[in-house]
Amino acid sequence: MEELVPEGSAVVVGAGGLVVVWSTGAQRLLGYEPAEIVGRPAAGLLAAPLPRPARRHVAEGHRCVSEVALRHRDGDRVVVRLQGTPLLDAGGERMWLVTGAPPVYETGRLGPGTASLWDLTLVQLPMPVAVYDREARLVAANEAMARVMGRSAAQMRGLTLWELEPRPPFDEFDRLQRQVLRTGETVFHEAHGRAPGEVRERSWSMFLSPLKDRNGAVQGMSATVFDTSEQYWARRRLAVLNDVSLRIGSTLDVTRTAEELTEVAVAGFADFVTVDLLESVALGDEPEPVPTAAAVTVRRTAQRSVLEGCPESVVATGDTVSYPEGTPPARALAAGRGTRPRPRDPGLLKWIRSSPARAQTMARHRIHSVMMVPLRARGVTLGLVHFMRHRTTRPFSEDDLLLAEEIAARAAVSLDNARRYTRERRTALALQRSLLPERPPQLSAMQVAYRYLPTGSGADVGGDWFDVIPLSGARVALVVGDVVGHGIRATATMGRLRTAVRTLADVDLAPDELLTQLDDLVLRLDREEGPDVRGRGEEASGEVGATCLYAVYDPVTRRCALARAGHPPPALVTPDGTVRLLDLPAGPPLGVGGLPFEAAEVELAEGSLLALYTDGLVGAAGRDMEGGLALLRRSLSGPARPLEDTCDQVVRTVLTGRPADDIVLMLARTCALGDAGVRTWELPRDPAGVARARKMAVEQLDAWGLTEAAFATELIVSELVTNAVRYGDDPIVLRLIRDASLICEVSDGSSTAPHLRRARGYDEGGRGLLLVAQIAERWGSRQTPGGKTIWAEQPLPAETPSGAPRG
Repeated sequence: MEELVPEGSAVVVGAGGLVVVWSTGAQRLLGYEPAEIVGRPAAGLLAAPLPRPARRHVAEGHRCVSEVALRHRDGDRVVVRLQGTPLLDAGGERMWLVTGAPPVYETGRLGPGTASLWDLTLVQLPMPVAVYDREARLVAANEAMARVMGRSAAQMRGLTLWELEPRPPFDEFDRLQRQVLRTGETVFHEAHGRAPGEVRERSWSMFLSPLKDRNGAVQGMSATVFDTSEQYWARRRLAVLNDVSLRIGSTLDVTRTAEELTEVAVAGFADFVTVDLLESVALGDEPEPVPTAAAVTVRRTAQRSVLEGCPESVVATGDTVSYPEGTPPARALAAGRGTRPRPRDPGLLKWIRSSPARAQTMARHRIHSVMMVPLRARGVTLGLVHFMRHRTTRPFSEDDLLLAEEIAARAAVSLDNARRYTRERRTALALQRSLLPERPPQLSAMQVAYRYLPTGSGADVGGDWFDVIPLSGARVALVVGDVVGHGIRATATMGRLRTAVRTLADVDLAPDELLTQLDDLVLRLDREEGPDVRGRGEEASGEVGATCLYAVYDPVTRRCALARAGHPPPALVTPDGTVRLLDLPAGPPLGVGGLPFEAAEVELAEGSLLALYTDGLVGAAGRDMEGGLALLRRSLSGPARPLEDTCDQVVRTVLTGRPADDIVLMLARTCALGDAGVRTWELPRDPAGVARARKMAVEQLDAWGLTEAAFATELIVSELVTNAVRYGDDPIVLRLIRDASLICEVSDGSSTAPHLRRARGYDEGGRGLLLVAQIAERWGSRQTPGGKTIWAEQPLPAETPSGAPRG
């Protein structure tokens, strides 16, 4: 608003532009003492350049009246209407007497003595009014119009608008005037900008109306102008709120949501906007309480300016900044309410001066109006938004503060949603990753590499999983699975299935038998986790389901047994680079129930590559499965490469778009244990063969350089072979495997599994397996197509290098 000039306000500006006289009224208006101003350039008092008409009048030495923006001693802007009167000093040099401009009412061609009340009304109307003749030349104008144009009515009389101001938008105004004179119809026009005689931008609504005589002939026209700045800013506020609803919260990313807030605010009504979030919020954690009696540390998450590169900023995006105790931003955060501090506010000055860089940029860019509004959602404070103006001359109003609070409230909900999503997704991913292997195990049977890629979309994490399980006899089990659905439930189900697979693998079940047991488990989970199934005969709801591929590789025989439950078939790459998909019985998905699973067995040459994966890999980007499989075969073909490089190559080739589902890729290159690391003997079912078995085992250990393990191995061989002779059937086979550990296996034709028990004091037997369990590091039994195998593992002596020699 324009301030009144105190009585007695007078300033004299000398020929060199220096202030030579400073009155007490001027001191009351701007706050400067005479000693601070006299002798200094008067231009230093201007907060904005003089309007163009005023500059022209000063250059020509004519008296002028104009609106002027001045700078108060405390930095505030003061807009006043001043009158400049030229004077001459003793040397003939021009000086200026600057005083407050009194209201002047001009009556055009009418003299004051003969003016009617009607004429006086038109002249003294508070809105600008002007009258033009048939040539669009000004005939009369009231004081309000003269003030807006920066010229008196006498100076404008006889000129067209284009002659008065030969620049846009006055060319458009001149065209509209001639249209009214030509057509005789009223024209309504809206414009926004700075008038020639003012230093602030305003919004105007203009009515250009024809003036007709009794015969209806157009004799001239009138222009009536209404200041609609408040309505203009109200519409701008509504437009900003509409943008807030449409543009903020388009993603569930905290940083992007903060950036959207700054974009909307700068496009709407601020020149520079920053978003500072509490550090806990920026990290996606729960907001911490805001301290009320201490400095507050926040993180600059987003900032935007009408100037390229945000030159007003003194804090880079991503850096932390501290709000000193008692400053407006700290108080706004603690109170949870927005504030619009005045430039003279001591707290604001303390905040500005707490950073020399901030004080410098505030002065350099002439930031004259600031609002600080906290981001609050669901009862908690998330951060603070700074709104600043320097290009827009109009300072923030109370209505602007209400608008800023509304913007911040809506944006805070989106930010809180993004923060909650980030936290929940991070929790789910951490849970999912904790249920998956951290790194491939070191195996003699194969080399393994894998890639696990969570979905990059906004969906929840999925239930894809994989595992590499060492089995007895240097064998290895590979498993890849995919639980139906997404979210925490799918992740938890995945963890339960992975644990079940490991448990069943320890029992050494065949692949098809393991999938059968797993299918039963999924059915039980479905009944437990599905909706109420009472009255439906405990039928499965179908809400819990999964696919799975299970494979067991034996490096001694180089044979691999596989079975799948609705899972994509694995790819096999032979040592010569040929790629084919293994033709395995498909099997139903887990959770269907009542249908059998079938296993297939293939012999793999040493150096063969098995590729196991989930359907998210080959079905990415919405393409058909066949197209994905073709890309997979292409990426795997060619000369052998390191497994890690092959994983990267597959991902780059097959993933042509953003994945819509979790992806698992596991590559396994097979190795073989040759004759140098494996020794097998077939034994007769005769007690006398036990001694012979011990002798052959000890001799083989001597050949391997494992003499220190001879005593323990002799005991294990003796007990296991004795049990096979007493309780088993033909054929009886003893096998020693030198791998990462020393493995002793005894097989026979009986399927009866042994049981560990504690013998009583007078029992003649029952101590054999107990002795084996105490001597061996691990022991167990597994069923085979022809009977069973009992095995025991011992660590290799410390001085003996681990790992079996290759045959």
